[in-house]
Amino acid sequence: MSTAPTVYDVAERSGVSIATVSRVYRIPDTVRAETRERVLAAARELGYVPSGNARGLASRSTGVLGLCFPDYSDPDAESEAGQEADDDAAMLYSDQIIRGMERAARRHGYALLIAASLKGGPESLVAKVAGRVDGFAVLARTVPTEDLEVISRRQPVVMLAGPREHVQLDHLDHIEVANADGQRELTRHLIEDHGLRHLAYVGSAEESPDVAARFRGYREACRAAGVAVRDEPDLRVPMMTQAEGARATAALLDRTGDRPEALLFANDQMAVGALHTLERRGVRVPGDVAVTGFDGIALGRLVHPALTTVRQPMRRMGEEAVELLVRRLNGTADSEPVSLMLPVSVVRRSSCGCTR
Repeated sequence: MSTAPTVYDVAERSGVSIATVSRVYRIPDTVRAETRERVLAAARELGYVPSGNARGLASRSTGVLGLCFPDYSDPDAESEAGQEADDDAAMLYSDQIIRGMERAARRHGYALLIAASLKGGPESLVAKVAGRVDGFAVLARTVPTEDLEVISRRQPVVMLAGPREHVQLDHLDHIEVANADGQRELTRHLIEDHGLRHLAYVGSAEESPDVAARFRGYREACRAAGVAVRDEPDLRVPMMTQAEGARATAALLDRTGDRPEALLFANDQMAVGALHTLERRGVRVPGDVAVTGFDGIALGRLVHPALTTVRQPMRRMGEEAVELLVRRLNGTADSEPVSLMLPVSVVRRSSCGCTR
């Protein structure tokens, strides 16, 4: 492996001082946009990764693994969960991945560094994480492709969720879950087992690869059963939270025409919000309308009626990410990139008409 490029190399390549390079990564707003871009371009060309611990980076022995993901926190879920006895109720998708990574990292003697927000720009996020860890996992579409390509030259990176989208990242290990399979089976259950044919699907405005796969599974099941289905979700929401699920449900109820027999949501948080709106409107679940979600968060089994959903192995995803990183760091992994597809399972509960 060649010698890692240094801040001196970046400064020389971009024609600025070392102090300017440092400011670009620490306090980017103090550097002119033109200069900042020149420094970042030079860093990408060289494969430079800034570090808060140069000695640790050089020896690849910080003893820390990183995780990057957008901030998915849902205040509605956290507030409601605080009223319940089950402390796991507020554990959402990213929280469960963190638990899995923490558990596996501890077994291997690593700590976990988490970057859970894109505030400050993707460049600062990458700088904060990549320069302080031995390797890291990143959720799809969290960090720009070109930045991941540069970082992966220096340390192992595992992509989480969604299919491979860029040729530049084909060399990275990758973990996803069978989103389309799960949504297809859940939709088939509603159609064939409950005889529901007038369905409505609620997705997100900016669909992640996972959400897009779920909608694809929904469409495939509808078409296989001869059920009319749109090419787009019946409604899209800006954020997949309880509040947006509640608003989406109100909008669907207020539409003219026949009321849907089932509302399928791209995640559990929206579905829980829907249950609250339906209760306020006096709409019985599942007597008047069935409701389903996706993810399998703990809150889904605490609401009334309990939520039918697709459970994905979120903690296992975090654990598998650590195992892949550790094998790369130990030199025991295959030279070819690893792709894991983790199975999901349909959880049948009262909200669709099942007794469990």
